[in-house]
Amino acid sequence: MIKKRIFSIIIIMDAIVLLTQLSNISISYGEASLLYGDLSFLRLLIQASIFLFGQNDFALRLPMIMMHLASAILLYKLSDKYLSAQRDKIWLVLLFILLPGVISSALVVNSAGLVIFGLFLFLYVYENFHVKVAYAVSFIYLFVDPGFIYLFFGMSVYYMYGKQKYASLYNGLLFLTSIYLYGLEVYGVPTGHFLDAIGIYSTIFTPFIFIYIVYALYRRYLANNIDHIWYVASTTFVFSLLLSIRQKVMVEHFAPYLIIALPLVAQTFANSYRVRLKMFRSKYKVLFILSFVFLVFNYLIVVFNKELYLVLQNPQKHFAYDAHIARDLAKQLKSKNISCVATDKKMSLRLAFYGIESCEENVLKDNDLKLDSDVTISYKNKILYSANVTKLNNK
Repeated sequence: MIKKRIFSIIIIMDAIVLLTQLSNISISYGEASLLYGDLSFLRLLIQASIFLFGQNDFALRLPMIMMHLASAILLYKLSDKYLSAQRDKIWLVLLFILLPGVISSALVVNSAGLVIFGLFLFLYVYENFHVKVAYAVSFIYLFVDPGFIYLFFGMSVYYMYGKQKYASLYNGLLFLTSIYLYGLEVYGVPTGHFLDAIGIYSTIFTPFIFIYIVYALYRRYLANNIDHIWYVASTTFVFSLLLSIRQKVMVEHFAPYLIIALPLVAQTFANSYRVRLKMFRSKYKVLFILSFVFLVFNYLIVVFNKELYLVLQNPQKHFAYDAHIARDLAKQLKSKNISCVATDKKMSLRLAFYGIESCEENVLKDNDLKLDSDVTISYKNKILYSANVTKLNNK
């Protein structure tokens, strides 16, 4: 009972931290493009939230936060099969919450958070309901997001090796249909993006966690201790590395499939740790401590990311710069009774979310971070953005 209360406290604290971050970030160009771009399930979901709660950052990011919290709960439920100790399950959920890639997926409006939630939901349904329900969920996913294509591929391979030809054929057809509907980019000649992909994976998971995930998957393969999660995670990971040999891959599209392998990784670590006498557990304790030190450090950087502006000479070098400025700029423009401006395409689309339309009457032009600008965005006296507004006489 105490352990479950601890789990509840972790989920609540996670929600509070994420909600407090809403005041620190603005809509990015990528998010604005999704919101005002082609029709998609995620766009409809965000628009429904905006319809209910108004056009603001809370409504924009609430669906992502809710899917993130639901993913953490589903992970906790799924871990029952792999971990017997309650404390291990809590550590697993904490690991999930602290992962850099997971934090970003909880706040940034893109398909990563949706795919993570969808994968955990599918696995939960697969484990707890009739297999036909899982088939129905897979079919629905075909129209939800193209990111689920690797789920179909992984499950097809899993059923094929399990000699379940009809199930393998069904998932294979879903895979081919997904390619037909959304396409699958395979292009170029060998250009050597392999190390770039490894580097991005290490950033998403931190180096220690990423290396151990790969090790755990390989070790389970050698021990023939593999199941559907292993097949989905491993086939997707290997496919991403093969693609990276000849083209630049969007690793964030593949990373959710390694995230769902966390229960396997936690079970491998727990078994390796407890099978040894206490005097031989030192290296596992060191690995555990170092991993969480890195995770907490990265988590704090994300939560207090604006403090980095104080040590950066060029604010635009900040990793989250593209998720700042727009809302504060819109507020300053409105305070000057300016409701529309002409500016570059990216900023124009972002400002539209905050009620600043595009027009030719006022021209917004960036300058070199000058104090005497018409609009100036700063953080603790450090200028982050400045621009001048020129009113044109079109009469």
